[in-house]
Parts: sequence; structure tokens; C-alpha cells
Amino acid sequence: MEKYRVGIIGGTGMVGQRFVTLLKEHPWFTLTAVAASASSAGKTYEAAVKDRWAMEEEIPAQVKDMVVLDAVQDAEKIAALVDFVFCAVNMKKDEIRALEERYAKLEVPVVSNNSANRWTPDVPMVIPEINADHLRIIDMQKKRLGTKRGFIAVKSNCSIQSYVPALSPLRKYGLEKVLVCTYQAISGAGKTFARWPEMVDNCIPYIGGEEEKSEQEPLKVWGQVEGEQITAAQEPSITAQCFRVACQDGHMAAVFMKFKDGCTPSMEQIKADWAAYAGRAQELALPSAPKQFLHYFDEPDRPQTKLDRNLEGGMAISLGRLRPDTQYDYKFVGLSHNTLRGAAGGGVLLAELLCAEGYITRK
Repeated sequence: MEKYRVGIIGGTGMVGQRFVTLLKEHPWFTLTAVAASASSAGKTYEAAVKDRWAMEEEIPAQVKDMVVLDAVQDAEKIAALVDFVFCAVNMKKDEIRALEERYAKLEVPVVSNNSANRWTPDVPMVIPEINADHLRIIDMQKKRLGTKRGFIAVKSNCSIQSYVPALSPLRKYGLEKVLVCTYQAISGAGKTFARWPEMVDNCIPYIGGEEEKSEQEPLKVWGQVEGEQITAAQEPSITAQCFRVACQDGHMAAVFMKFKDGCTPSMEQIKADWAAYAGRAQELALPSAPKQFLHYFDEPDRPQTKLDRNLEGGMAISLGRLRPDTQYDYKFVGLSHNTLRGAAGGGVLLAELLCAEGYITRK
């Protein structure tokens, strides 16, 4: 098949680097443009990331000599080179919103890893297995933007991947309250231990803006398309605490959940629901989709970050330690790979869904 031509806006940062590695042998996508800030523009990609390359594998050979373009100044040039772009820039939120909308108005679909447009009412924030139906709001967004093929779609925050997928099939039982504590890897801050030695043997009980995202973003994912916007769900109520911990990759969550009176499912039913849960990504057999979305471990000490974060190419969710709680009904542990399922991998999967459903087409 003829491949889609893809650009990465913000290609030199950690998420951008992960996009580069994921596109190396992708069956549908080929990388044709890499853009970053003015300080990197004009350099080869290898030179631009020389002291910052954070992936375990080497820079893909086909990308090393690509000349990095200016994400802002070269927007029109980039638009001519691609069928769509991934966006993972490090800018102020108002600047990101303006940049993503600019590309959309240049008739370039934008698949964004950034948070700036997550609460724009007509921008879908999609986890492909959970709320693929939200993509239909794109038609209303195009009408607002005055575009024919340009639009913005975003992926949700990396931390919610570790628990929202597990809660989604349980909402039918009247899930009322959720308490979650997340233990988040340093790559979520774009860091390695070499560049952040203060994190060695350390835990920091604060990540700016993360608790608000963890409490609010699931409600948009679980919401409904109504007219010209996505209306957030009202339940369950979620309270969160988020910690940065001394792991390179992998976000873990300790989750407590309470159901409405008379609605509580059995532990056996919960495990069965998790085992059976699949979504549009599995129906379409998308290249990056895990065959089994949710994996439950019966061992009392699983999932573990180092052992389980790369399950199914880092795109599956690992669950364990489901048991009764003294104040809530049940508690469990979830784990997701934050730069794969939570960031670049989730973005690639969303792009695959958009292509498969006809929202992204070749020029």
C-alpha cells in the first residue's frame, strides 16, 4: 500500500524521539518532515539531538541526515510535504493552540500529544479502545475552522492510561467514586537519570497540573458528543495524588473504587469484564493495537514496572491486586508505558484509527 506521509512537529524532544523510532518500520506511515524550534532548525536531525538522544536504540539511519525545519516559520513548507503531522512541542499553551490551529487551517490534520487543546469543546480526546465514536465531532470542528481536511485530534494525558481503561468497562455497574494515586516515571518529564540526577533514590510528591488532569480528563473521555461539542460525563467523581518516582519508564496507579448501593459487581465479574474488553482498535486490527488490551496478573507482586511496562510492545495495560477494601468496594493496581501507550504510541494508534475511519486521507 502507498504510505501516508508524516511530519513530526517537536521532533527533537523525548516524545518526538519516540515518534521517530515508532515510524522507522511502520507499515502505514513514512516520515517525510521533522520540525522543531528555531535553535534546531537547519541542523541535521543527528546534530540537533546529539547530546539529547534518550532512546535505547540508535537514531534510525533514514532520519539522521534529515534537515530539521522550523515548526513555526516553515509551516507552509511542511504542509506541502505531509499528509498529516504529529505534534509534541514544548511551548506555552496559547502558542501551542495557535500553532496546531495554524496547521489545521493549512489543511493538515494534527494528531497532538500536547494538552493545550484537550478541553477545546470540538476537539476529540481519544483513547481508541474507549471512545472512538468521539471522532465524529471532527466534522463540526472543520466547519468552525473552515477547512476541508484539516483538524486537530488529541490523545489524553499519559497518567490516565494506567487506570481509565480498567475503569471503563465497569462504569455500567454504577461506578460512583474513584481515588487514585499515580507513581510516574521520569521520562514523563522528558528526563533521563543522567540529566536529572536529583531523581536517583528519590520520590517527589508533586507534578504540576497532573492531579487536575488525572481527575478531569477521564470525564471528557467518558463523555458524549452533543451537537457541536463533547459534553463531559458527570460520574464517577475522581480524586488524585500524583508522584514522580525513580523509574525511567512506566506509570503505575493505585486505584480505589466505589459503586452505587446495590450495584457492586463480584471480583470474578470484574476480571471477566477486563478479559473481554476490546474496542475499535482491536476490531480494525490496527497495527499498533494490542491484541489483548487489559492483562490481569494473579501474582500478588504484579504488575511490576520493570517487568511489565513493555507488554505487547508497551501498548497493553497491566492490572493486578484486585481485592476488597475497607472504605471503598475494591482496590487494584494498574500500569502503562508512559511514552508508548501514554504518549507517542498512543498518538500513532490514534492516527491509525483516523486513517482507518477515513478522517485522514492521502493528498
